[in-house]
Amino acid sequence: MCGIIGYAGFRNARTVSLDCLKRLEYRGYDSAGIGIFNKEIQVFKEVGYISNLEEHVPYIEGSIALAQTRWATHGKVTKNNAHPHLSDNKKITIVHNGIIENFKELKKQLITKGYHFISETDSEVFAHLIQDCYKGDIEQAVYDAVQHVKGYYALVVLCADEPDVLIGARKDSPLVIGMGDNENFLSSDIPAFLKYTNRVIYLNDGEICKITSKNIELFGIDNQPLQREQELISWDVSSAEKTGFPHFMLKEIYEQTDTVHQVIRGRISEIQREVMFPESIESVLRNGSNDIHIVACGTSYYAGLAGKYLIEQLTGKPVFVHLASEYRYYGRYNRKSLIIGVTQSGETLDTIAALKKANHHGCRTLVVTNVIGSSATRIADAYILTQSGPEIGVAATKTFTAQVLVLLLIALKLGVFTKTIGADSLYQLIQSLKKLPRVVQHVLDQSNYIKKVAEQLVHAHSVFFIGRGINFPLSLEGALKLKEISYIHAEGFAAGELKHGPFALLTKDTPVVALVGSDETYEKMISNIGEVKARGPKVIAIAEENDEAITQFVDVVIPYPSNKGGLSCIPIIVILQLLAYHVADLKGCSIDKPRNLAKSVTVE
Repeated sequence: MCGIIGYAGFRNARTVSLDCLKRLEYRGYDSAGIGIFNKEIQVFKEVGYISNLEEHVPYIEGSIALAQTRWATHGKVTKNNAHPHLSDNKKITIVHNGIIENFKELKKQLITKGYHFISETDSEVFAHLIQDCYKGDIEQAVYDAVQHVKGYYALVVLCADEPDVLIGARKDSPLVIGMGDNENFLSSDIPAFLKYTNRVIYLNDGEICKITSKNIELFGIDNQPLQREQELISWDVSSAEKTGFPHFMLKEIYEQTDTVHQVIRGRISEIQREVMFPESIESVLRNGSNDIHIVACGTSYYAGLAGKYLIEQLTGKPVFVHLASEYRYYGRYNRKSLIIGVTQSGETLDTIAALKKANHHGCRTLVVTNVIGSSATRIADAYILTQSGPEIGVAATKTFTAQVLVLLLIALKLGVFTKTIGADSLYQLIQSLKKLPRVVQHVLDQSNYIKKVAEQLVHAHSVFFIGRGINFPLSLEGALKLKEISYIHAEGFAAGELKHGPFALLTKDTPVVALVGSDETYEKMISNIGEVKARGPKVIAIAEENDEAITQFVDVVIPYPSNKGGLSCIPIIVILQLLAYHVADLKGCSIDKPRNLAKSVTVE
C-alpha cells in the first residue's frame, strides 16, 4: 500500500524523488520521507502530506535517493516510524512495503548482537539485518538478508559505501524498474516515473535488481544473473494528471466514454456477429468448466457480483463470487472449476494468494486486470486487460465499469460456446455495446442536475441504496462510493430484504436511493419503494428516462437512457459515481485521498 521510489541518474535526486512521490499519493499514506546521498546518507521524515516533507527538506546536491509514503501497519503514525530507516552505523537506508512476519524473532536476535532500534516498525529490521550481512557487496548483503525473512516485501536499499547503487528486491509486493536515458527508477507503481520514461522491467517474486544511472542488473532466486526484455507502457503522462479537472476522480468518471471504447475495441464485431479474444483466453473459457468462481476485493468484488448476474443469465452456468480474503483460506478448489480473479492493479495481495492456491489445486485461472506485467497476469493461465488507462483516484470508477464490461464479454463468449445465446440475441447485445459510449455521455451531460440532487444527501447521517437483480450489486457499489469519499454511512440492500431487518434502521431522516430497472422485478421494486415511503424518508429513484410512472412513487428521479440486454447497469453506475462525487465535493472532503484508504491493498 505504501508508495516507493528510488532514483539514480543525472538530475537532482531530491527534486525528482519528491516529484515522483507526489504521483504516488493516491496509494494512501500518513507520513513520508526521503533519503539522499551527498558524502553521507541524509534522511528526512515528516508526518502528514508530502508537501509538509518538501518544506523541511533543504536543497541537497545528489543524484541518488530513495523515498516513501508510509501507510501504517506496524507502529503508530510518527516521524520515527516513517520511512526511510537507517542501519545502526547510518551507512545503509531502506524503504519497505509489506510485512515481515518473523520480525519479532529477528529483532530479538539483532538486539542480542548490539543493534539499537528507534522505531516500532517491522521494516527497521531490514536496515539492521542488511548491515549485519554486509561484507563489501550490498547486492549480496540484501540477498543474504532476505533469506532470513518470512513475509513479503518490496524493498529498496541505498548504501553509503556503494553510493552510486540502488538495490531492489520483491516478494509478493509490487516493484517495477523504469529505464531512462542515463537515469533509472525503482517504484511500486508506474505512474510515479511515467513523466520521465515509459520503458519498464517488472521484477518477479524472489528477484533482486541492482541499478545505477547507466546500468540495470537482475538476479534470480538463486542470485544468478538474469536477462529480461523491457516493455513499453502505452499510457502517456497526461493520463496520470488532472488535465484541468479539480479531482482525479471526476476526470476518471468523465473518461468512461473512452473506457467503454477501449474495452470493446477489437473484441466485438457487428459484421461477423462475434466476440473475440486471443486463443489463450478462449482456450481457458472453452475448457468445459462445471462452474465459475470469481474472487476479488472491494469494488472489484462488486463488479464480480454484477458479472455473476450477467454470466448466469446469458449462459445458465453457476457462478459463485467470493471475497478473496476469505476464499484464500476457506475456498473449495475443484479442477473442473474456472477461477476468475478480478483486480484493478493486478497486485491485490489476497486475490493473488487465492489465484496461487487455485493453480496449486490444478484449477484453470483467468485474470481481469488493468495492468499488464502485474503479478496477477504472470500467475494466471490467461488474462484480459480492461485497457482503461491509469486510475489515480482511490475510489475506483472507470475500472469498475471496465471490469463489468469485460465480465459481460466473457459471458457472451461463454454463451456462444455453450450455445445458450442465439445469433440474433448476440447481435442485439453487440449493437447495445456499441451504443454505450453515447449512453454514458448522456449521463455525464446531466452532471449539474445530479449535483442538485446531491445537495439533498449532504447533511444525511445515513443513506440506503436498494435494488434488485444486477442493481443489487450496483447498490452495494453506490453505497461504497458514497461512504469512502464523503464519510456518510451508507448501505446497499437487495430491495426485497428490507423487511428482514434493515427497516429497523430506517427513519424519515434516512434518504433512500432506489435503482429501478425495466425488467421482471419492476412491479416488486415499486412495492418496495412504497414500503420505504410509508416510513417517511425521501426516495431518489434512478430509473429509465421513458418511465413516466415512477414520478408518482418517489420524490426525485435521475433518468438514464434505455439500453437493453442488462446494459443499463453502466449508465446507472456512472450516475452513482457522480452522485457520490458531488456529495463529497459539496462537503469539502479529500476526494482523491480519502482518510485511512489506499488505492492498491498489497498487505494483509
